[in-house]
Amino acid sequence: MISRKKKLRFIQLFLLILGILIIYNTYYNKDSELKNKIISSTTKEKVKKQSDKDSENDGNTFYNIEYTGLDLNGNRYILKSEEATLDKSKVEIVHMKIVSATFYFKDNTILYIWSDEADYNNKTFDMKFEKNVKAQYADSELFAEKAEFSNTNNYLIIHENVKINNTRGNVIADKLLFDITKKKLDISSFNNNKVNANINLNEKRF
Repeated sequence: MISRKKKLRFIQLFLLILGILIIYNTYYNKDSELKNKIISSTTKEKVKKQSDKDSENDGNTFYNIEYTGLDLNGNRYILKSEEATLDKSKVEIVHMKIVSATFYFKDNTILYIWSDEADYNNKTFDMKFEKNVKAQYADSELFAEKAEFSNTNNYLIIHENVKINNTRGNVIADKLLFDITKKKLDISSFNNNKVNANINLNEKRF
């Protein structure tokens, strides 16, 4: 009698454990399968995005590049960029990010320019700087949104929210035209409400 009760209890315990295992395995596997599906879907999306990005770049993006050359007056320049992308429609245009340019003039003066973005024409050597443009020449600092260096015409034009900090004072203007050949700076205003002036850079002014 006792033996029969033990057997019944053993069978009941066995069935209980078996039931728990079946329930656990059923829900665990479903949960695991669901997680795998989610992870798989997320991974696929990331891979697709990376693939699309690589396809867009198509091998046209470069990092930490440097261009050196001479302008038409024989002044040496160095142009550096942390990231550069070739224009697909115009192969001579290079789009740059985090840019610095240094111009070494024959009179031993140096002009520095920094900007967030820039376009460089590797045929004409013209440069267009944009966003947070900063320049330094002699004892002056200049801030603006855009600057354009024309190798063909030998000038540097700076415009949009132009501000000059100098030991002699501060100047706010609409546009600056730096004549590289004559070493003169023309400070002008579009609306005639600010300042109009001509500065000879040979006198150590900016």
